[in-house]
Amino acid sequence: MQKYVITSDSTCDLTQEQIAEYGVVIKALTIVLDGKEYSDNIDINVEQVLAHVDNGGDLPKTAATSIEEYKEFFKPFVDEGKEVIHFNISSKLSSCNQNATNAGKELGNVYVVDSKQLSTGQGLLIIKAAKMLSEGKSVKETYEEILKLVDKIQTSFVVDRLDFLHKGGRCSLAQFIGAKLLKLHPHLSMVDGALKVKKKYQGNMRRSLDSYVNDLAAEYTSYDKSLAFITHCNADDEYVEMVLNKVKEVFEFDQVVVSKAGTTISSHCGKNTLGVLFITE
Repeated sequence: MQKYVITSDSTCDLTQEQIAEYGVVIKALTIVLDGKEYSDNIDINVEQVLAHVDNGGDLPKTAATSIEEYKEFFKPFVDEGKEVIHFNISSKLSSCNQNATNAGKELGNVYVVDSKQLSTGQGLLIIKAAKMLSEGKSVKETYEEILKLVDKIQTSFVVDRLDFLHKGGRCSLAQFIGAKLLKLHPHLSMVDGALKVKKKYQGNMRRSLDSYVNDLAAEYTSYDKSLAFITHCNADDEYVEMVLNKVKEVFEFDQVVVSKAGTTISSHCGKNTLGVLFITE
C-alpha cells in the first residue's frame, strides 16, 4: 500500500483522466452564488456560472476552505499512516494555502505546496510530484524538488471579454469601455504569485491568440518538452483547435493536453479565456 497521497484544491483544473491516473484526491472549493453554496465542479458547472452572469447576475464568490475543513480532509490519510503532499492555488490569490498549512502543522505529516500558480499551472506541479513519487522519491524529497519548480511554471491566459474582470473589480469602467472599443485582449501572466497584465493584443480573438502563442515561443526557447496544457474557459472549438495546431507548429512538446477551467477560475475571467501553460527551464 502506498504510504503517501497527493491532494489538491479543485483549482488545479486537471482532467478527470489525469486525476484518476495520478491518484489525486481533490478538495472542492466552495462557490457562493446568490447566497447559496455549491461545491466547485460537483454541483455547479462553468456553463451555469457563465449563463448566470450573462443574464445580469453577480459574479460568484469563492469561499476559502477553513483550517477545520482542511483538518477533516487530511485527517483520514494521516490516521492511515500516510504522508500527504497538498497543492494550493497561489497564496496571493486565496487564504487556502495559509489555512491548509496551519491544518497540516496541527496534524503532522502534511506537506503543503504554495503553487504560486492557478489552474493547470498548479496541475503541472502535481503531475511532476506524482512522477517523482512513483520513481521512489520520498514525500519530503518530492516536496523540496517541487518548491524549486514553482517559479519555473509559465502560467498565462488571453482574455476575450473584460466584463468578468470588470465585475470582479480587476479593471475599471474606463478600461472596460476602452478595451471594448479598441478590441483589446489582455495577456495575463502569473508573476511572483499574482496575475499581471503582460501585454494587450488588438484585433479579433483569433489574431490575438496567434500573436500570443508566437510571443510565448519567442520568449521561452528553453522549456520542459514533456507536457503542455491548453486550458480554456468554455472557449469556442475554433479557438481551441487553432491554438492546438499553432502550439504543435512552434513548440516541440511530447504531449499537449486540452483541459477546461473549472468554475473557480472561470468565474473570474469569462468565456473564451484561453492559455498555454508549461514548465520553463
